[in-house]
Amino acid sequence: MTDEAAPSVGEELARAREALGYSIADIAQQLKFAPRQIEALEAGRFEDLPAGTFARGMVRSYARLLKLDPNPLVGRMAGRVAVPDNAEAVASVQRPIPITDSARRTNLLYAALSVAFLVVIAGVAIEWQRDRSGAARMTFVDAAQSAPVPAPGATPAAEPERTTVASTVTPSLAPGAPAADPRPAGADLTPPVAGKRRISLHFERESWVQIRNRDGRILTSELNAAGTERVVDGIPPFDLVIGNAQYVRLSYDDKPVDLTPHVKVEVARFTLD
Repeated sequence: MTDEAAPSVGEELARAREALGYSIADIAQQLKFAPRQIEALEAGRFEDLPAGTFARGMVRSYARLLKLDPNPLVGRMAGRVAVPDNAEAVASVQRPIPITDSARRTNLLYAALSVAFLVVIAGVAIEWQRDRSGAARMTFVDAAQSAPVPAPGATPAAEPERTTVASTVTPSLAPGAPAADPRPAGADLTPPVAGKRRISLHFERESWVQIRNRDGRILTSELNAAGTERVVDGIPPFDLVIGNAQYVRLSYDDKPVDLTPHVKVEVARFTLD
């Protein structure tokens, strides 16, 4: 095959591509090649492509994508693409690399320094994990296990939440016990606001949640640990943003709410009236 015929390989591929309605960008995306490589191949500029084996493989993949027989095309480009000398490449790899005593000492020094560096990193990672575990144990405490029940007639004491503290969270108490007021002792006790609704969330995995009430005030905006629950009271409508939503169970006034229709890329954004 002469050099004058070799460019027809690229021309034939280009004509087949255009007949199927593909652009160069479409081919590059499907074959995972750069557009400039597709352009060089169609123009017959094989010298702009990597080694001969790569160019042949590129032609085969291109031809199969266009439903063409790749073997004739690869055969016609044999004169334009050099075949790498595999024997020479293997021999170059098998040649022993001379290593002097100085090089050995340098390599041993580098190895010792690398081991020491890895030990330091491992120690820091272990200490960080211990601190993180300790912080998680202190932050997420079930209020039902730690809150004392006030005696009859006594002023209700402030009670901790079941997860991280938020002023709108109201934990449940034992049956018959007086409800605990989350406000500080001595605060003005006013009747509950009519129209309040309750949102209950259970987190099967770690999830970030933000809830705003009808005035746009943020009732909660934080990361919640797996296995915890959060209860929020307020005046609707509520605007909610829930991350990792497929692992969150939500109830609105004790009625379950399906989050699936609101989830986009693991985040649910919706409004509760």
